[in-house]
Amino acid sequence: MTAAVTRRDRADRLRLLAQPIAVVVLVGGVLAWAFSTDLDSIEAQSINASTLLSVTWDHLLISFAVTGLVLVVAVPLGVLLTRRWARRAAPVFLGIATIGQASPAIGVLVLFFLASGMEGMWAAVLPIAFYTLLPVLRNTVVGLQGVDPALVDAGRGIGMSSAAVLRRVELPLAVPMILAGLRTALVHAVGVATLAVFVNGGGLGLLIDTGYKLARVPVLVTGAVLAVGLALLVDWLGAVAETYLGPKGLR
Repeated sequence: MTAAVTRRDRADRLRLLAQPIAVVVLVGGVLAWAFSTDLDSIEAQSINASTLLSVTWDHLLISFAVTGLVLVVAVPLGVLLTRRWARRAAPVFLGIATIGQASPAIGVLVLFFLASGMEGMWAAVLPIAFYTLLPVLRNTVVGLQGVDPALVDAGRGIGMSSAAVLRRVELPLAVPMILAGLRTALVHAVGVATLAVFVNGGGLGLLIDTGYKLARVPVLVTGAVLAVGLALLVDWLGAVAETYLGPKGLR
C-alpha cells in the first residue's frame, strides 16, 4: 500500500512538473509559427504582441472575476446549506445550480443578454458565474457533510462554539473538496469565457471569431491554442493548490 501511494505521489509530482512545460512548448510553438508566417494586413491586425496581450488579459480578467464571484456566493451558501436548520433547502439550491450547469453555456449567456440588455465584461461574467457555480457549491456541501461527526462532537466537547468548530474543524477538513470544485469551476470559466465575444466582453474568443468569420487560419489557431493553454495553466495552478494548500495531515 505504501509503495502504491509513493508511486502515485511521484506520478502527481511529475505531472505538476510536466504540465506547465507542455503549455509553454505548445503556446510558444504556435506563436513562433504565427509570427513567422507571411501574414496579410487583416491577420497582422490580430496577430501582434499588443493585441494578443490585450485579449489574453481580458480573458484572464473574465475568468478570475467569474471565479471570485463563484467563491463569494458558493462557499458561504454551501456552509449555510449544511447547517441543521437549512438542510432541507439544499436540494433546491443544488437543483438550481444544476440547471445552470446543464444548460448550454451560449444559451445562458444569450438569455442573460436578452433579459438585461447588458454588454461588456460583466454581461459575460454574471451568466458564466451561474454556469460554473455547481462544482464549488456541491463540493462545499459534500466536503462539510463528509466531516466525521465525532470530530465535531469532540470540538464542542472541549467548549468550542458552533462558529469555532466550523472555522477550526469543519472548513479545514473540507478544503480539499472545495479546492477540487474551484479547480473545475476555473477551468470551465476559462473555456466558456471564449463566448464573451458575443456580448462584446472581449477575450480570446475575439480571435477565434475573427479567424473563423474571415477564414484566417493563423488567427483562428492562435486564439484557440492560447485558450487551451490558459485552461491547462489554470488547471495546473488548481492542482498545485490542491496539493499544497490542504491540511497537512491529509496531503
